[in-house]
Amino acid sequence: MLDQNGTARPAYQAYYDWFCRQDHKSLRRKMGEAEAVFRRTGITFNVYGKKEAAERLIPFDIVPRIIAAAEWQKLSKGITQRVQAINAFIADIYHNQEILKAGIVPEKLIARNQAFLPHMIGVKPPGNIYTHIVGIDLVRTGPDEFFVLEDNARTPSGVSYMLENRETMLKMFPELFADNRVQPVNDYPRKLWNSLAASAPEAFKGSKPVIAVLTPGIHNSAYFEHAFLADEMGCEIVEGHDLRIYNGRVCMRTTRGYTPVDVIYRRVDDDYLDPLNFKPESTLGVAGIMDIYRAGGVTIANAPGTGIADDKAIYSYMPDIIKFYTGKPALLKNVPTWRCSERESLSYVTENLSELVVKEVHGSGGYGMLVGPAASRNEIAKFKSKLLADPGNYIAQPTLALSTTPIFSKSGLAPRHLDLRPFVLVSPDRIDITPGGLTRVAMKKDSLVVNSSQGGGTKDTWVLTE
Repeated sequence: MLDQNGTARPAYQAYYDWFCRQDHKSLRRKMGEAEAVFRRTGITFNVYGKKEAAERLIPFDIVPRIIAAAEWQKLSKGITQRVQAINAFIADIYHNQEILKAGIVPEKLIARNQAFLPHMIGVKPPGNIYTHIVGIDLVRTGPDEFFVLEDNARTPSGVSYMLENRETMLKMFPELFADNRVQPVNDYPRKLWNSLAASAPEAFKGSKPVIAVLTPGIHNSAYFEHAFLADEMGCEIVEGHDLRIYNGRVCMRTTRGYTPVDVIYRRVDDDYLDPLNFKPESTLGVAGIMDIYRAGGVTIANAPGTGIADDKAIYSYMPDIIKFYTGKPALLKNVPTWRCSERESLSYVTENLSELVVKEVHGSGGYGMLVGPAASRNEIAKFKSKLLADPGNYIAQPTLALSTTPIFSKSGLAPRHLDLRPFVLVSPDRIDITPGGLTRVAMKKDSLVVNSSQGGGTKDTWVLTE
């Protein structure tokens, strides 16, 4: 919000002027109102592995994160380029594998990868779209310097919090949106429905497609989001037992019998999607759905096997992947990454654990990682043993000097580290990037971990118009 001289940056000027006129007691009451709204609405997050009550609210901060129009335009170009390359990479990996033949990505990194699905070899989804919904996690390290922290091409979550954060801010501070030209995000559900509908199988595009959201159920950590998006799109939310295969189609149980489904927005992991093709003990998926999918009888978004692009070892090759498929250098930088599967890298990482961030290649939610500068000697020693036992499961990155955003604390404005997850919708004819996305913020002083499961909070993200 403020530069090194304590002067409000241009994008924040109108908000800062407003904030300086406000009574802090009144703002704290507003914070309480927001929490009450979230609790009544059921905007909660389930945390696994906790002995205490697992369902809790994600902390919400009332100070928005503001991005200037010109800056967002630049970011959008980089995000579009990256998403196009990710989709091209997945299509190539499951077909001609030209990037492996060219030696850009090592073949062993694919062949030994648990996210690679042999069942998808030769499968071409409608419109050749594999990643219908993508989340690109960005961090900022300087006034004009952004890095991509990771790619989320399987089932990126958090969009419901983005929408509810905006709705809450509009209700509590309508005057702010009259004084600031903020781009809207409330049309995301409509755009999501349109994007999914455009990706329906060609054979069933003659009429309005039937779309359903497939959820693992109420005990899933993101169930609120599954139900929220189904409701906002005006489509059904279903569990595996609500679906069956009939006459070569995936059909949904209704009060009028079974109705064919054209598009399934699935929030079930690959391993649990089809007990006949993957884990036989799974009760979350639909027996035979992969056979119908391969035959072109249904669209699954995102496509099975897209997790190969989430792999953090693959991430380290993204600049080369982007250059290979687009012919141009990456517009958004990667964070420098050491692949611990390589002997020299492993040696460097083990000698410098206290200075690095080490992550599991398939990790998420802030679990299974080491933030070296914040870890004790004992924690580092234990992590080193895990790393040496399975080095191929880890990558390491430098500890970045992340930018901060103000939160409204008990003593007023206080700086906290943050990241940004813009949400991207991909259909056969267009790419839509929601202006802003989900800003996740570390609520603890000096913490670099912003994940909700690790105590991080969220705030509304404003992208200004020209």
